[in-house]
Amino acid sequence: MNAFGIRVLMKRFKAIKFMMADKSVPKRKKALIIFGIAYIFFPIDIIPPIFFPLSLIDDLCLWVFILWYLSSELDKYWLGGKSKDYSKKYRGKTFVDDVEYEVEE
Repeated sequence: MNAFGIRVLMKRFKAIKFMMADKSVPKRKKALIIFGIAYIFFPIDIIPPIFFPLSLIDDLCLWVFILWYLSSELDKYWLGGKSKDYSKKYRGKTFVDDVEYEVEE
């Protein structure tokens, strides 16, 4: 798959919202996204904001790296390969509705 096409990067960027809402995604991957968002707003950058057009390059490079690193996880959300995980929602609950059964010894 084309990893650096503009369309692909935009679809992966839009898939972040769904990945962050999924409880089965590891916290370290969510922390990477939060770090990327925080880096945009930090006043300390690799290239200082004095060089305005060039100062956006380090933010852009960081986000391209994040999207590339999480590409396998993000592709599950916009390609339709991720099914909803109900394991945590129903953990420890035992219920059966409208089922007839018989116990044989």
